[in-house]
Amino acid sequence: MRPHGTLRALGAGMALGAITLTSFVVDGGSPARAQAAAPDAPVADVAITDQRLNVMAGRRAVVRGHIAPAGAGQAVRLQRRSGGRWGTIDRATTAGDGAFRLTFRPRVTGSAPVRVRAGGAGEPVGRLNVYRHAHASWYGPGLFGSKLGCGGRLAPDTLGVAHKSLPCGSRVTLRHGGRIVRVRVVDRGPYVGGREFDLTAATKQRLGFSGVGTILVAHA
Repeated sequence: MRPHGTLRALGAGMALGAITLTSFVVDGGSPARAQAAAPDAPVADVAITDQRLNVMAGRRAVVRGHIAPAGAGQAVRLQRRSGGRWGTIDRATTAGDGAFRLTFRPRVTGSAPVRVRAGGAGEPVGRLNVYRHAHASWYGPGLFGSKLGCGGRLAPDTLGVAHKSLPCGSRVTLRHGGRIVRVRVVDRGPYVGGREFDLTAATKQRLGFSGVGTILVAHA
């Protein structure tokens, strides 16, 4: 009788093992996932305190901030998004109070989002706009209702610029005084010597631009 009892115990143990294995597979799907989850890696709290992101080509862009919890030697990266990917354009380490300073001297005009990356966290900063000078004019009154070179018709509220060669739909960042406007290429022109961009009436109004003159332009 004892052997039968032993077999029953063994069979129960095997059945229990089968139940445990079944539960193991359903719950985790793999031994690694069935193990207790490892504690999360610490994520830094990034605070931006100062930034200079609207610069001329060749001038230095700057981003300052703090990381919490504070501590010296923490790695911080300034990243710019281009071609659908984030690329690091500067690296730094924090001071004892968690402060950091990141800089970048762009040589080519353009406009792209930037962020600060630290401790597994990414903090959006804004757009890095790298400008050059361009001669511009504006148009609108007397031409409303006319066809645009990139499709559609010109209206008083049409935002955009005319350019002779930039692809239709290209985004262009314009700056005049303290105002910044980001619009698309919607038309062809201007066809007056020395002028590179023609602003629609709505764009001119938002930018606070009047007449003919020099503006700052950033585009890829």
